[in-house]
Amino acid sequence: MDTQTLNAHRAASTGLRMSVHSSKTLKVTMVSGQDLIAKAGSMIAYEGYVQFDGAPASLRRSAEEMVTGEGGRLMLCRGDGELYLADYGGDVIVLHLNGEALSVNGATLLACDASLELAIEPVKGLAKLSGSGLTNLVVKGTGWVALVSRGVPMALDCAERETYVDPDALIAWTTGLDMKARRTIKASALIGRGSGEAFQIGFKGQGFVVVQPSEDTGDRFKIRG
Repeated sequence: MDTQTLNAHRAASTGLRMSVHSSKTLKVTMVSGQDLIAKAGSMIAYEGYVQFDGAPASLRRSAEEMVTGEGGRLMLCRGDGELYLADYGGDVIVLHLNGEALSVNGATLLACDASLELAIEPVKGLAKLSGSGLTNLVVKGTGWVALVSRGVPMALDCAERETYVDPDALIAWTTGLDMKARRTIKASALIGRGSGEAFQIGFKGQGFVVVQPSEDTGDRFKIRG
């Protein structure tokens, strides 16, 4: 069989822990002792010897539910080889944290190094959006993170001027940014796709926000209390 036409679709060797193949697939180089946490069911293929187990007991159940939804699961991947993950054809974003923290819309987290800490933390500056506080998933430490966007994502620099984002399009942002809410009275039919009063989240400071070209109506944050 002539497989020459398939060569363009072969996964390239990058030498990196995580890389993106054709924008839709995450390739992870698995090495013994460098475990990975990923959404259960996201594995589409692997080469070599890779094992899949339940999420480690040290991972808080609240963090697992924020990533996967109520009753969802995460899996622990370990072994040697190449692992390929995907999430319903979403575009994959790969980031490397160097002793940093990234606040993430939990539903967009595809995978991360098991050495990173997943924590539920309050979202400062947005308390007036609900009677209780709001919380989000924060990924901390040094290691690789892969997120999923519904469409090609866009990164916006918040250093020069305030940046306002529809929360339904928000994927992730740099921790430490100043945040505030802005309600758009009587404009809900024009801004956003939800009913009732529309609101945006404002960001300002040294850092960035990542947005997707789709308004996913799933919960962006969890209400605490």
